[in-house]
Amino acid sequence: MSTGLKNVEYGLEKIFEGAEDFLPLNGTDYIELYVGNAKQAAHYYRTAFGFQAHAYAGLETGIKDRVSYVLKQDKIRLVLTTPLTKDGFINEHLNKHGDGVRVVAIWVDDATKAWEETTSRGAKSFMEPTKEEDSNGHVVRSGIHTYGETVHIFVERKNYKGVFLPGFEKWESSYQPEPVGLKYVDHMVGNVGWNEMNVWSEFYGKVMGFTQLVSFDDKDISTDFTALMSKVMTNGNGRIKFPINEPAEGKKKSQVEEYLDFYNGPGVQHIAIATDNIIHTVTELQKRGVDFLYVPSTYYDEVLDRVGEIDEDLAPLKELGILIDRDDEGYLLQIFTKPVSDRPTLFFEIIQRKGAQSFGKGNFKALFESIEREQEARGTL
Repeated sequence: MSTGLKNVEYGLEKIFEGAEDFLPLNGTDYIELYVGNAKQAAHYYRTAFGFQAHAYAGLETGIKDRVSYVLKQDKIRLVLTTPLTKDGFINEHLNKHGDGVRVVAIWVDDATKAWEETTSRGAKSFMEPTKEEDSNGHVVRSGIHTYGETVHIFVERKNYKGVFLPGFEKWESSYQPEPVGLKYVDHMVGNVGWNEMNVWSEFYGKVMGFTQLVSFDDKDISTDFTALMSKVMTNGNGRIKFPINEPAEGKKKSQVEEYLDFYNGPGVQHIAIATDNIIHTVTELQKRGVDFLYVPSTYYDEVLDRVGEIDEDLAPLKELGILIDRDDEGYLLQIFTKPVSDRPTLFFEIIQRKGAQSFGKGNFKALFESIEREQEARGTL
């Protein structure tokens, strides 16, 4: 018997009434990571995560100080950037943070207005509205600073027909691994310092017109040893969701504290990507060498008593280690990778929403105990 619940698709209509939506925002345009070796990182994300070669900028396109590879899968664009010189900000960023997210770019209709609206409300400017053009038309980009050294760039591309941005060329490659069913960025989680969660959730409320979707305190997100607190901020149409985590007092060092130690400050902790078939996606990712957090099989003994009827068979979910949770609107399926670089910082979440708009509160304890096992192995608990 089917539940009749469909996979969540976020349109442009407003679904969260508390949001002011004075920007407005159409979705995630791209995520740029500064990495130590973009060529090898690109190979990893193509081979393991099924991204496709899309665009390139570097020495061959006239750029002398850095190289960028753009990868695409459905609506997701990852930009991997590496410096070509020994000095400069990208090197400083890599030395301080390791591989990590520098830019969370947001697709807008009017990048000038987005910059004016946010800076007039107190955002620190990163990039004034700038017109960039080539033979394919022009884009306008502007930007603001957010937590740590992360920045938001607003991208207006309605007058551009090129492959990505001016300065980039189409990246032709005979190596095109099959996609794994990743569709779009569902949310991106930021880890901030002690007592900074409210500062940054208020920033998104005041500066970008977001509303608070849900809040979790240290009673919601805790184990016997560690705890954290989190607030989820969203824009009106739900396409841009930013949970903000801060550490909370516990007997041992929490995952947020570990992140802050190794990233040397606030930053993007994980990128959650949506799929319409999590069993297929995770099966493919595991085949290709992506490592996921381990959940004890006992988690599944009573999970259906907690979440009720679901469309999927429990056996493959148990075999793959996929977590299940329910809210008033439906249920969700989720799983988390181990960190994707050597520092225990950035990781990915794969999520399938069957109606649910929540974030897996019922899974927090199992998830955190799993992370604690990893921390214990690293000697950082």
